[in-house]
This record gives sequence, C-alpha cells and structure tokens, in this order.
Amino acid sequence: MGLFRTIAGEVRVRLTSADPAGTLAAINAAGIPIADASMTDELTVCFTILRRDHRRVSSIARRQGGMLRLEKRQGIYWDLKGLLKRPVFLLGILGFLVLALFVPSRVYIVEVQGNGSIPANLILETAAECSISFGASRREVRSERVKNALLEAMPELAWAGVNTYGCRAVITVRVRDPEPEEDQAPAVSSIVAARDGYILSCDVLSGTGLCAPGQAVRAGEVLISGYTDCGICITAARARGEVMAATARTFTAVTPANCLKKEAETGKKVNYSLIIGKNRINFDNNSGISDASCGRMVTEYHLTLPGGYRMPVTLVKETVISSELTFTETEQERAEALLMAFARRCLGEQMIAGTVTEAVETVTAADSVWLLTGDYACTEMIGRERAEQNGESHETD
Repeated sequence: MGLFRTIAGEVRVRLTSADPAGTLAAINAAGIPIADASMTDELTVCFTILRRDHRRVSSIARRQGGMLRLEKRQGIYWDLKGLLKRPVFLLGILGFLVLALFVPSRVYIVEVQGNGSIPANLILETAAECSISFGASRREVRSERVKNALLEAMPELAWAGVNTYGCRAVITVRVRDPEPEEDQAPAVSSIVAARDGYILSCDVLSGTGLCAPGQAVRAGEVLISGYTDCGICITAARARGEVMAATARTFTAVTPANCLKKEAETGKKVNYSLIIGKNRINFDNNSGISDASCGRMVTEYHLTLPGGYRMPVTLVKETVISSELTFTETEQERAEALLMAFARRCLGEQMIAGTVTEAVETVTAADSVWLLTGDYACTEMIGRERAEQNGESHETD
C-alpha cells in the first residue's frame, strides 16, 4: 500500500475546524483513507491523503464548517509532473540514458599497429569494407573476417588481427620479410620450420600437412609440403598455411648503471609555430634545444570543421623546460623494468605472430652496466615459405 501511495502521489493537508473529530469522522465515513494524522491544537489537525481524494476531502471540510489547506505534495507523481515542466532537463536525462546505452557498444577510434612501410590508410580502407570503421558495433567486429580480408587484399602481410579495447579497435599486422624478386612468387614451395618447437596447431590452406599438434619439430623440417600424392600422379603447388608452435628463446640486453637525471627546473620558455600544409612558420627566433638539460612538451591544436574534417592548418605550442642535471646510479628495480620491457618488445618484433607465455629473467650488475639474461617460452608462428624445384633431374651411367 505504501508503494502505491508513493506512485499515485500524496498531499499533506491542514484542517482547521470547530469540530476536527467530527470532520475526520465524516471523511472516514466517506471511505477516504487517512494517514499520519496529528493534532496541532484543539482546532487544527494535520493528516495525509491520496492526491485523488483532495477535492472530496475539501468538499467535506466545507460542509462541516471547516477549512482545508494544502501543506505539502509528495510522491513519484509530483516528481514526474515537475519534470514535465522542465522539458530541456527531461530531454537531457533521456539523451544521457540513450548515450549511456549506445556509446559503449560502438567503435569510435580505429588504429593500426605494426604496418611498417604499408600506409595505415590503405589498411583502414580495407577494414572499413569489413564494417570496422567509425560507429561500428563492437559485437560485429570479428577478428577472423578482418584477418582474411586483409591477407587476401594485401599479400605483403604475413599476419593480421583486430582487438577492441572499450570504444577503440586496434588492427595489428605483421609485414612479410622482403625476399629477392625471383623468389617472391615461387611456382612450387613448402612451409618449413624456422625454429625448433612443439606444434600446437596446423591450418593447411593448400598443400599436404606433414605435422600434427603434439609433434616436436626442428628448424628446417618440412611442415606443409607443396607436393600432393593423388594416387596416379603427384601435383605440385605453392604451399600455404599457418603453423603455431611452442618455442624457446634466449635474450641478453644491457643498460648503463649510471645516468644523468633531471632535478629542479631552472627555466621555462614557450614557443609558437604555425604549420600550413608542409610549410612551418616559427614565431620565435630560436625554437631549438641547446643541450640535454632541456626538455620539450609539444601540444598541437588542429583546425577542425564541423563534422570532424581536419584542415591542413595546425598551431603548435612548444614548452621548453630547462632543468638541472645530476649524475645518479640507475636503481636495480628501474633497470629491471627497462630491460624486461625492452626484451618483450624485441622478442615481439622477431616473431611474425606470437606472444611470450613464460619468462625466467635474471638481472645482474657487471662492468658498470646492468645485464639481463632471460629464457622465454613463446607461442609463435614458425612456418616459413621455401621455394622448391619444379621437376626432377635424372642421372644416367
């Protein structure tokens, strides 16, 4: 009953009468519920009734020679009615609710990583054909679909994938290693192991698979052959496929044990410049940094038209901060963090596609440097294409 009264709306009224008890008895006889009644004095009583009963109670009070005065409105009904009198605020709330439900389910930023010499715009155009563009639904983003489309449209890519992070989609690609012109498109080729490893998966697109998950292979071993035995003949083609394996790698890196560290600031200067197309206009005579004691923070303000179209005009603000340099020792924790991050980055660049799954790393001090020695367990694609001779040679005595 309390929830219903709150939704329907209530009013708090003050009854002034020569006979408050008689008036309340008349209201009760009319079947009107009264709540929270309290006597203020001998002639005044306050109580709460439903919004819909206010007119009837007022009419009964007048017939009894009393006066009914409204003290307070309360309940969800009155709150909603108040919102209707503020249409701008109500539309703002509704718009916020719609955005809160719609915005997180969409992709608004698309980035490309690892594209190397391939223009990022070319990859973005191909991804847009697969519905990976501004405003695309996150549920519709499928890594395999984008991967296959990019690999088909760009033979120079060795691997491609897409991941979403909130409203940001990141397309990660790996470019094939450059090969001699005569070896770029061999008529017959096989996929061989680039490293020793333990096969995890083998997807064959063309050719004959010679390995299976759970098999250990050595570098140079044929994983997918370009020759297929059809019973009465042997066909030769270009082997294509993807072989993922568990591999082991070792890595060694060093970083200096001593370095220069910036301490207190000694000065600050702000320089402005304007970039129009490929031309740069400097508004200060000297916008360079003289030595290592200076640091630079660059902020760019692009001229953007309504709709998100960026014009080739940019205002650049450069803040040059001069600091005092001191010669300090690199702490072991910082050296470990730098070396481990560098190792992960280098190992990722050495693999066409893969990740480091486990690592055993040791950082020691040696000859004024910090030395990192690590053993890493990786999951990577070890298949590499190798050209085969098309035909056989026969020797005679």
